[in-house]
Amino acid sequence: MDLRQLSTLTALSDAVTICEYNGIKIVRIIHEAAEAGISLHGGHLVWFKPKGENDVIWLSEKAEFDTAKAIRGGIPVCWPWFGKVATPSHGFARNSEWTLKEHRENDQGVIVALTLEDSDATRALWPHKFNNVLTFEIGASLKVSLTSTNTDSTPWHFGGALHSYFTVADIKQTHVTGMGSQYIDSTQGGKHEEGGEQLHFEQEVDRVYTQPEDTITVHDAGNSRKLVITNSGHNSAVLWNPWAELSHSMGDMADNSFETMVCVESTLNKPDSITLTPGESHTLTTQVSVSR
Repeated sequence: MDLRQLSTLTALSDAVTICEYNGIKIVRIIHEAAEAGISLHGGHLVWFKPKGENDVIWLSEKAEFDTAKAIRGGIPVCWPWFGKVATPSHGFARNSEWTLKEHRENDQGVIVALTLEDSDATRALWPHKFNNVLTFEIGASLKVSLTSTNTDSTPWHFGGALHSYFTVADIKQTHVTGMGSQYIDSTQGGKHEEGGEQLHFEQEVDRVYTQPEDTITVHDAGNSRKLVITNSGHNSAVLWNPWAELSHSMGDMADNSFETMVCVESTLNKPDSITLTPGESHTLTTQVSVSR
């Protein structure tokens, strides 16, 4: 199913419509500057294509649009923790229903904001009150910002990530720069390692880079382009490609999926990365542009 061709349920403006697929509502943006889709399930960006460019965001051809599961690909929101430190893995935000707060547009693009607040269901998993605002700025470039506010009466801490999947023509012709040299290698049981200034892909990569530059570049030689990724509010960057064996074991990825994707994630790696006092907020951001 081509999600871009779904029938419109509601037209919110000339550029913004609401569609539905498998019971999941999708905010579809078709603007002169760019096209994009945002699933309210998970607050999940599922595609982004600037005018005159190939797709920037990778979505698995076998992605499951099911309200009980996270969507494979796009930009999942991992919150209030990252990884398997608690249940569910990567937190509950990517499996929660977000609410469309506002949308506005101008000649440069469209801004869409979603919200997620605590509920009986979230407090059963994580006993705190919060308000999250997830803002998408969609134009010639893409900016995604997650602002978390403590609405409780006591401090709490959290981690998380904007778990961005990027499309590349061929992972074997792709390399990454700007991630720094120090990393924790999850394929070696969390061993601390040191690497070079460029990362080339020849096997599974699952690394937490602990001293990344604010700007990381994916050199996508097969598409003759660079994806320039600028992060803020983070303390690390995760780079991931599952390679062949892991792809084969995942039901929502095709066997060859690893050949055309790479994850570069703006990450708060530890569940106590940020502590917020009542009324305090923190913003985690990733911004992506295409360079030739």
